Amino acid sequence: MTVSPEPTTDPESDTAVLEAVERLESASRTGKPCPPVRDLIGESDLERAYAVQHSLAARRRAAGARVVGRKIGLTSPAVQRQLGVEQPDFGLLFDDMNVSGLATVPTGSLLQPRVEAEVAFVLRADLDQDGLNLGTVRRAVDHAVAALEIVDSRIAGWDIRITDTVADNGSSALFVLGEKQVRLDEFDPIAVTMRMTADDVLVSEGNGAACLGDPLLALLWLARTAQEVGDPLRAGQVVLSGALGPMHSVTPGTVISAEISALGTVSVTFASDAPEPANPPTPHPTSSPKKDPS
Repeated sequence: MTVSPEPTTDPESDTAVLEAVERLESASRTGKPCPPVRDLIGESDLERAYAVQHSLAARRRAAGARVVGRKIGLTSPAVQRQLGVEQPDFGLLFDDMNVSGLATVPTGSLLQPRVEAEVAFVLRADLDQDGLNLGTVRRAVDHAVAALEIVDSRIAGWDIRITDTVADNGSSALFVLGEKQVRLDEFDPIAVTMRMTADDVLVSEGNGAACLGDPLLALLWLARTAQEVGDPLRAGQVVLSGALGPMHSVTPGTVISAEISALGTVSVTFASDAPEPANPPTPHPTSSPKKDPS
């Protein structure tokens, strides 16, 4: 099955796409999970699924949100087999999704959150040239940090197939970046090990090889895909590599902490109550990468 992230038809003329957009947007706005959208766009029509994602992203941009990177999903072979695909997918990261540095993360906007530990790459150079390879990708990375992705599904009960999660921006919600910045000549992403705890109880373990065999291979896949669809990765953007181990469900009041060897520890504390804050949190700015000397 081939992923086609860039829709070739006009989403605004496709009734099924429009209905899926409205269903997911309503779930996000009301906080009430919706039925799967695969009944509208099909279980395997990835072009329509990405058309839904693009339409939702356009509305988000129009409301003032800014894209700061991408998240890669479906990097586990086991999850790929479960959803009937043979390659990853991706979603967009917006500035208001970055909750790094917050003492507590409000839970009022989250429907059914889960957390997974990942490697985050911060780029120092654009990846817009032809012939992208592992060497090109390595040179474009300024540094890596430990990260937590707070995934969420607008689909009730996480009853998802591939088109549901793609349409729902890769089942994304928020992300947290660790403070320790490590350059690629100081560690090997494939060799990292991860331990994640919830309230000091071990809930997930994994390693770099769990992410498409190597987190850098996941980054290369994304760079090539983004280049092919005319929206290449840019300097300063953050890329979440995909999970290093199983995700874990969280509830209000939970403290999640992950230790990733070489990259240190990253943590997030979920607020113990669910009301929306009077003033939305100010996103923590991403690191400012150095200019590419090449």
